Amino acid sequence: MGYYIDLESISIDKYKDNLRSADLLPSWMILKESINENLNIIKLQGIQNLDELQKALKNKSKLQEFSKQSGLPENYLNVLRRVVNGYHPKPNRIKDFPGIDKNTIARLEALGIKNTIHLYNKILTAEKRKALSAESGIALNDVERLTKLTDLSRIRWVNHTFAHVLLEAGYTSAKSVADADYNEMYETVKQLNKERSLYKGNIGAHDMKLCIEAAQTLDFEVQY
Repeated sequence: MGYYIDLESISIDKYKDNLRSADLLPSWMILKESINENLNIIKLQGIQNLDELQKALKNKSKLQEFSKQSGLPENYLNVLRRVVNGYHPKPNRIKDFPGIDKNTIARLEALGIKNTIHLYNKILTAEKRKALSAESGIALNDVERLTKLTDLSRIRWVNHTFAHVLLEAGYTSAKSVADADYNEMYETVKQLNKERSLYKGNIGAHDMKLCIEAAQTLDFEVQY
């Protein structure tokens, strides 16, 4: 367990099943084609899980070499790489979250804590959060808020703004998102944004569905 899902725990065979049932973005639908055939070809290259696949497709040159060896098209492998990399979203920077006091940011940065990965292991339990509050001089209620924002940030597609929006909408953890009804979440967030203008653009019901499904892949180890 940890901030990210363990890619070694997802075998290629398990990923076949995941893809069959996954609700993918339109640009990712190529992965639905010949699922069994394509992933069996990947297994024949000695790839047994998503961690090994991520490493095999790590950069352009590796991907091109893998395409030559396997016979799989580069455009297919490019999409596959983006989807697999999405299991490990870029951490959110603490200073980018709306409403975080500059003094809080400075105190955390003095401890080497600049993003949600840095913060994660320090906020897993109530005891750890109290210890961080004492060490940093940050009020415990501010540490608790950062805990919730950090946990929400583990979900694919949840950037610093959307983590804030989810929290303001009453979704206080990755598990609360995983357990949510996407239509209800959509209506709640839409109404909140109508009242407070928290973000620009449009987040649709389908986006909420994808967010919830992404949250459901995570381990829930933050103790509230």
